[in-house]
Order: sequence, then structure tokens, then C-alpha cells
Amino acid sequence: MGIEPTTPDKVSMRVLHSAVYRGPHLFSHTPMIRIRLDLGSLEDFPSNRLPGFTEGLLSMLPGLQEHGCSYGEPGGFVRRLQEGTWLGHVTEHVALELQTRAGSRVTRGKTRSVRGQPGVYNVLFAYREEEVGLLAGRLALQLVESLLPPELRGIAGLEELHRRDPLEDGGGVEAGLKVLTRLVGRRALGPTTRSIVQEAERRGIPVMRMDEHSLVQLGHGKKQQRLRASITGRTSNIAVEIAGDKDLTKTILSEAGLPVPKGSVVDTAEDAVRAAERIGYPVVTKPLDGNHGRGVSLDLRTPDDVRRGFEHAAQRSRDVIVEQQYVGHDHRILVIGGEVRAVAQRVPAHVVGDGEQTIAALIDEVNRDPRRGDGHEKTLTRIKVDAHVLDLLAKGGMTLESVPEKGRCVALRDTANLSTGGTAIDRTDDIHPDNACIARRAAMAVGLDVAGIDFIAPDIRRSVRETGGGIVEVNAAPGFRMHLEPFEGWARDIARPVIDMLFPNGETGRIPIFAITGTNGKSTTTRMVAHILRHSGLTVGMTNTSGIWINGDKITDDDASGPRSARMVLRDPSVEAAVLETARGGILREGLGFEECDVGAVLNIQADHLGLKEVNTLEDLAAVKSVVVESVRRDGCSVLNADDPLTLAMERHAGGRIAFFSMRGGDAMPAPLREHVNRGGLAVVCEDGQDGGDIVVHDDRRRLPLMSAAEIPAALGGMAGFNIQNALAAVAMTYAQGVSLPVIRAALQNFSTSFEQSPGRLNVHDAHGFRVIVDYAHNPAGLAALCDLVAKLRPSHGRLIGMISTPGDRRDEDLREMGRIAAGHFDDVVLRERPDGRGRLSGEVIRLMAEGVLGTGFPEDRLHRVLDEHEAADLCLRMARPGDLVVLTPTSVEEVWAQVLDFKPAEEFSMVKELA
Repeated sequence: MGIEPTTPDKVSMRVLHSAVYRGPHLFSHTPMIRIRLDLGSLEDFPSNRLPGFTEGLLSMLPGLQEHGCSYGEPGGFVRRLQEGTWLGHVTEHVALELQTRAGSRVTRGKTRSVRGQPGVYNVLFAYREEEVGLLAGRLALQLVESLLPPELRGIAGLEELHRRDPLEDGGGVEAGLKVLTRLVGRRALGPTTRSIVQEAERRGIPVMRMDEHSLVQLGHGKKQQRLRASITGRTSNIAVEIAGDKDLTKTILSEAGLPVPKGSVVDTAEDAVRAAERIGYPVVTKPLDGNHGRGVSLDLRTPDDVRRGFEHAAQRSRDVIVEQQYVGHDHRILVIGGEVRAVAQRVPAHVVGDGEQTIAALIDEVNRDPRRGDGHEKTLTRIKVDAHVLDLLAKGGMTLESVPEKGRCVALRDTANLSTGGTAIDRTDDIHPDNACIARRAAMAVGLDVAGIDFIAPDIRRSVRETGGGIVEVNAAPGFRMHLEPFEGWARDIARPVIDMLFPNGETGRIPIFAITGTNGKSTTTRMVAHILRHSGLTVGMTNTSGIWINGDKITDDDASGPRSARMVLRDPSVEAAVLETARGGILREGLGFEECDVGAVLNIQADHLGLKEVNTLEDLAAVKSVVVESVRRDGCSVLNADDPLTLAMERHAGGRIAFFSMRGGDAMPAPLREHVNRGGLAVVCEDGQDGGDIVVHDDRRRLPLMSAAEIPAALGGMAGFNIQNALAAVAMTYAQGVSLPVIRAALQNFSTSFEQSPGRLNVHDAHGFRVIVDYAHNPAGLAALCDLVAKLRPSHGRLIGMISTPGDRRDEDLREMGRIAAGHFDDVVLRERPDGRGRLSGEVIRLMAEGVLGTGFPEDRLHRVLDEHEAADLCLRMARPGDLVVLTPTSVEEVWAQVLDFKPAEEFSMVKELA
């Protein structure tokens, strides 16, 4: 049944948004596609109110009857349909079933209504290939819509999922499935790569696809291994080149004392005939550098046969090999890491006559076997009729219309490759030790870590040194399909020895991942953790809002607090530890850039970014941030701020061991934290004392003094409480991962707030006769913490001058609060705006902050409004007199810092024109 296209001006459902989650996210740890779907008037039409809907859906996709849904057993989803469920939930199951039918099996999904938006749902379903999942989502919506009564049809926004319309030719579900199946064939991993990836995942080894084909990274950083099919990162390029030159391979094997057929390389048909007569018939011709049996001709017994064989091979290669034909069965011996792991007897494509059907009909019957598909998508490959098949039939006096007698085997190919329709019989347990030894030595002689040895033997159970036969080819990148799913015999687990070779002794390919989130302090804590780890001797990859660093070398300048940057670090082959600032935006956009982390930390939950992307309350924000600690490995550690109620509450869902940090140590320690410590839990606290107090580690009921907070240069003599708090988190994270306390102490003792070590985070400059502090305090909580330090510095300074701003996408109340905080601490306030405004008109951010400033009774003549950041900074610097303190909170940190360094004080200066 064809499906009518949607009328553009008639809409019942609308796709509002779609997202691809590539790592753990707010809804699940499983990578998923999310469709934000507005059902509109269809909210009033659950499935049981749509006549014929359930029956039509099950007729289209009978596999839905196996979905358990919330009942957890086959038929559960059908019960939901009969009871009445909404079309978003139906779309979820249809998208899963479509992917499974197309050859990309997935089962996980969920659909949830969006709070405060009646009729709007988040529809989520798992995927294996992103493009396949997105197209399946589009097709699912189209199929669901096609079953609605005409007056309820109409859907908009499908291009949000995929630009291609799988039903553009008016086809039905089968037409759409064909499109989806072809896409799976192009995007899915082949059987060889897939088997290795599945074994890696079983072993807990991280997997990252590096392209749309079969290039895969196993493991992270310095411990990674790469592979494409059965070519590994350890496969010698020279060995691959040797294997690709069949004549050179034979020479090397012959000189190693291994049995190979006699032969010659020729470049004309007549030379081929002369070589055949020297060798003795029958002979084989094949391309010098061919593969997959292409261009090979067997059993050539006359000069004319040889000429035809030469021409066939010459289509693939300029040089052609003519060699002795061994008599016997064709075997593929798989050698991995110097050991024979599997043996398959390969049978060329053929049909068996029944005395009634033509050869063409018999081929069609064989191709209907559900195990056969195109290329390598299934266990077996369909037999294709081409000129070679026709020539071989003609050689036997037959055509496609011939009817072979019952029981007669009709060969359709000379060669036994699976890619041309052949089949495989497992012979692993039958191989004679001599034959296995010959195969092992052949792989070693060529230099391949994974090799497919093409071996001709009359009986693989007997030594070819007695029966005749030997090696006819050595293959790099051998396919595993024939061993994983043989036509007959036992399947062999050959992915495991590949993984054991790449990751010996149970290695997992993991490097420690430290993920840090929270509202304020992320960048400084990230830098502290990276600094401590580098001090311990590790090569560290670090991401934060200022860029990516590999062991101190800056790689990028952009905001690198999202998943893409995390993946860049994890792909770097030099990195031994990854320290990743993990911001709210990336988690909401596509999830985390990793599956699990060893240490996750949530520093605090403060009012910032509220009202954006459905994060409307502090509780919403906490749910997003908690994804980090929910993704901590079982043997890892979650580090939580015990002084922050919302962070403290994450203990219930956090992974691994729980470690708390708190500014309330000693006698001030709150009861829940004291109970945790008394149970032997890990906590890092700041106890009362002079100059900011003392940092103490509690672990396994031991009290381990670390250092005075004043010893940390970044704490400014113990006055910068927020940096003491950041240090507590950094101590907890690195100690939990095994860094010793002396190393942590030594590292923190030389961690300062210099621009070089921590750009834009409490950078201090004292060269102009007055002090300048540059700090990226961009929300009320961050500004309040900075102003707490300013209050402590006031007695030793004259006037306090502050340049204040905040991004325009914050709430009006947040902008006014920034003004109120500034008014309470500065003698002169300069308000400025970011260049982009983030959706607000020019001057609006300043206007709202000014309302907050003036609402406190702050004098109008000490409030300055300047749109441009650099002009505002210049105004602050020129207003300063000896002994004053200037606080700048820039957007362009590096440019403003350079402006501070280059500033030339003058007695007379012209004031910058202020905003009216």
C-alpha cells in the first residue's frame, strides 16, 4: 500500500526538535535519538480511539508483537496499544522495529511527556548508526501518520530528523525499509569489525568509531589500539605490501621452506601459454595483486584456456601469475598472533539439480535463503550471474536454462570466496599439526599479525607433505565471516584472540578520566587537577572553556567544555590522563563525550542558565549536572560538595565510591558529613585555622593533614575562599585516583592564579601603582564569591572599581541581581555588554543591571554605562589612582589581560564617551 504525501498546510503533529545523544545523557546512559514531538490535536486520540490503527500497525510491522514494553514480555506493547497509548510512544517502538528489520538491532527506548507542555513528548530510542536512527525516526512518524483517519493526518518538521524522504516515490513500509536497509549496509560495521568491537565491549574496552566505514579506535589516549576490519594498528605496512604481491609472497615462502606452487609472472597471453607448458597443465591464472578471488581462473588445461584466463586476470592487473594448480579442497586457515585460530573449507558457489528446475531457478532458490544478502551484510552472499558464471556453464555444455539431473552439483564459480556466493565448512578441529605449522610459519614469514592462509589440500587431516598441496596465497585483512558463521560446523570465537593480542593480560585500554561539572569553579578545578596529575608524571589532556591543552601545549582556543572536545583528548595517542570540564550545554546537546569516567565531580549548583533549554529550576540544573557522577565507574569515585544541598543529594544516584569536600571541617563539620567520615568514608575538608584554615583528608577513619590553605598561591593567602573550595575538590579527585599526598601538596604549593596558569581566573596585576584583578565572574554566585574576596581586600586599598557584565541569555532577575551585588561592594561600577547580546537588544543588559544597581540607592554619578568591553576596561583603568583596586570581569579574557599589561597611566586623560 502506498502512502499519500502530507499536505503542507494541514498539520496535526509537529517535530519541534531532534537531538543525537552520543554518550550518557539526561534520559539514559544509552546513546539515543530524541524527537521533541507536539501531538497537537492528536493528544486526544490515543491508539484505542483510532479505529483499525492497531491492526494496521501490526500488519505493517508484525515484529512489534514481540516488544515487551512496560510489561516486560512479548505482547506487552500490543496490550498497551489495546489499552490506549499515545502516538509518541508508538513512534518510539516503530523506530526501534524499523531499525531491527533493516539489520541494525536495537531495543531500548522511552517516551516522556514534557512538563508544563500538554501534548508535547520527548520520544527517545536507541540507535547503532546515527543516520540510520534519524531516518528510522522520520519513517516511523510517516508510517504512524499513514494509519490515521484522513482528517487527522498532517505532520511538519520531518526535515529536523533527516532531509531524505524514504517514501518520496509513494511507496509503503517495504519501500521505506529498502531505503533504510541500504543505509544500514553503507553505515554499519562489517562482520569482521563488528565481532571485534563486540568482544571489546564485552571486555569493557571503550570503542570510538573514527569514520563512517570500519576505522575504529579501541581504548583511549596512550592505551588505544586502532583497527579496520582485521588490519590492526600493529599490522606491518611492509607485510601488507608483501602479501599484496603474490609472486614476492611465493618467493619468501619458498625460501622459508614452505610448500608453494611453481609459477611465473607474465605480461602477455603468449608468455602465459609458454609458462603453462613449462609448468605443466592444469594451471591457474590470477592477477599479481588481486583479492577476493577476482580475476582468478582455475583448471586451465589448454593454450586457449590459458589465453582466456590471462585476459580475465589482466582486467585486474597488468602483471599476471601463471602457476601450478594444486589438487584438493580450498581451505582458509586463520592465523592470529602466530597461532592457528580457525580453519574453514571453502566450497565454490554451486547449485544441486532436482531434475525439474532450470539452473536460473535453482540460483533464485539458493538466493532466497535468509542467510544470504548483498556484499558482506549477512552470513552468506547472494550468487550473482555474470560473464564468469556463463562461461563456466558453457564450459560444461550448459546454460541458465539447462535442467540438471537430480543430485548433480553444478559449479558456478572456480574460486571458493564467500564474496562470490561460496559457503564454508568449519574444519578447525581437523587440521593436521604439520599443516597448522606451515600456516603459522607462513604468517610469520610474511610478517602479518592477522593472516588468512589460502591452503589447498586433498585432506586437511593429513600432512600436505605426504598428500601434495600447499599455500596458494597469504592474505592481509582476512574476513572473519566464514569462521563466525560457517554454513556447516562450529562457529569460532576469533574476535577474542584479536583482543587478547591487542590488549594482553586483561588490559582494558582505559586511561583515567576526570570529569568536572558544576556552576562555578569548573575551569580552575580542572586546571588544579591537571596540574597535580602532571606533577605526578602523567601526560595530561585537559579541556575547559578556554581551550584544549595536551601537557601544557594549547591545541585550540575555543570553548572546549563539550563532548566533542572530550573526544579529541581521548583520541590523542600521547594522553595518559584526561581532565575534562563538562558543561551543562554539551550534556543537553548530545550527552557526555565518554561512556564512563573514573572520577566525576559536581562542585556546586547555583542559579545560572536558568530558563534555557527547559532548565527552569535549580532542581532541573542539578538533574543535568548529576549525569556526570551517574556515569562514574563502579570502581571509581564521585566527588560531591557537602556544603551544597542539591549536590549533596546526588549521593543517592552517584556511581563508585562517594567522596565529599567541605569548607566546614573540624568542630563545624555537619552531622551527615561526620557520619560519613566515621564510617570510613573519604572526605576533604578545611578546618578552622589562621589564613584560611587547614586542609585535611579523612579516609578509612584516618585524619591526614595536608597543608595550610595559605600555602596555595591561588588562595591569595587564604582570602580567596572559592579557590580553597576548588582545591578541596581537586585534592579529593586526585587522592581518590591514587595520587600521594606529598605529590598533591607539592603541586598545589606552586599552583597560582597567574594568567599563564589560569587565564581569566583571579589573575592579579600590580604594576601600575594600583591592583587589577581579572576574573571571569559571569553569574550572581560567581560575582558574590569574587566580591567576598574584594571585601577582604578593601582595608588595604583605596577606591574599589568594578567592570560588570553577564550574558544576555540569563533571566531578567539574574541581570538585576548582578547589579545589586556590584552596588554592595564597589565605589564605582562600570556596566558593559557582551558583543553578541544573546538575543537581547543592544543596551538592554546594561539597563537591567543598572536597575539592580540603582535599586540599592547607589549614587547615579558613580554608575557608568559603556557598551564596548575594551572601552569599559579602559575607563576603569583610567579612573584608578594609586592604591585603588580595579576588578574586571571580561568576556575576551586574553584581549583584556593584554589591555591591562599595555596600559599607560597618565595624569591627564579624556574620559570614554558613556552610553546615554
